[in-house]
Amino acid sequence: MTERQPYRVVARHPGFELRRYSPHLVAEMQVQASFTRAPIEAFRPLAAYLAGANRARVTTSGMPGGTGMEKIAMTAPVVQVEGERPGAYLIQFVMPASFTAATLPEPTDPRVRIREIQGQLSAAMRFSGRWTEKAFDEKATMLGRSVTAAGLQPTGAIRYARFDPPWKPWFLRRNEVVLPVVE
Repeated sequence: MTERQPYRVVARHPGFELRRYSPHLVAEMQVQASFTRAPIEAFRPLAAYLAGANRARVTTSGMPGGTGMEKIAMTAPVVQVEGERPGAYLIQFVMPASFTAATLPEPTDPRVRIREIQGQLSAAMRFSGRWTEKAFDEKATMLGRSVTAAGLQPTGAIRYARFDPPWKPWFLRRNEVVLPVVE
């Protein structure tokens, strides 16, 4: 069973759940590509990191913290968010909750970076279906309107979350759009 990113449901509103996410680590890669191509291009380097293209962190004594090449379990979701440059996307693999910034191995691929995401309050809308830009954009628009109608204020970029492998039938896939909101 694939570990899923934990959260706590704070409230339910028409069209979305209000969730509290704890701080967590991601392995991410920025890709200059279309919405559809970005996760495909980022998958191989990120999956290689999980499969052992990594090295142990250096301890405070300056010695390596372990042998390196540690296999890391795949978790869900895979997250996509608009990148820092126009036409770019960040593709993020959420790391297992058992790791800390001090224990998570460092990537050997310089395109892959590890980052801690702060805990946050977010609105989330779950849906099934294909991984198309149109589908995600429609749900993102619906979520934004629902959040505003509930009297909440968005405070960050929308995240597109995919929970299932590509071979799962499209009508069974779990997808979400997630929007951080002001506390």
